[in-house]
This record gives sequence, structure tokens and C-alpha cells, in this order.
Amino acid sequence: MATIILQVPNENLADKVKQACEMLVGVTSVKIQKENCVSPKYDITKTKGFKEAMDDVAQGRVYHAESVDDLFNKILG
Repeated sequence: MATIILQVPNENLADKVKQACEMLVGVTSVKIQKENCVSPKYDITKTKGFKEAMDDVAQGRVYHAESVDDLFNKILG
């Protein structure tokens, strides 16, 4: 199945474009999605994990490895 997305700048024309698309042979579904219904972009700074990480940085609970070997030694002991 293929999906075609049409952007119509004038919302008043959306219903007419939908009707025209429904008349095309082989079209099984036509949906109208208004621009204000689009979900906002994902903002990682609002997540709990990000806030915890920033708290760790603020409290000094970070480790700066000198090299990859240093990092592995710290992790693996």
C-alpha cells in the first residue's frame, strides 16, 4: 500500500480535496488532519531521566575518564 500526503493551505478546500480523492479508483481511505492536531516535537529536556542526569551534574556525581582504558577499568574494576 502507498500513502500520499497532500498539504492544503486553505482549510476550506480540505473537504473538497477529500471528496475528489474519494472518487479516485483504488483509494480506500482519506483522512483530514488539521495542523493544530499534529503532536508537538519530542523534548528530551522534559523527561525524568534528563532531569536526573542534570541533577547528577549539579551535585558533582560525574566521572571524567582519561581514556577508553581508564573508563573500562572504572566500569569493570
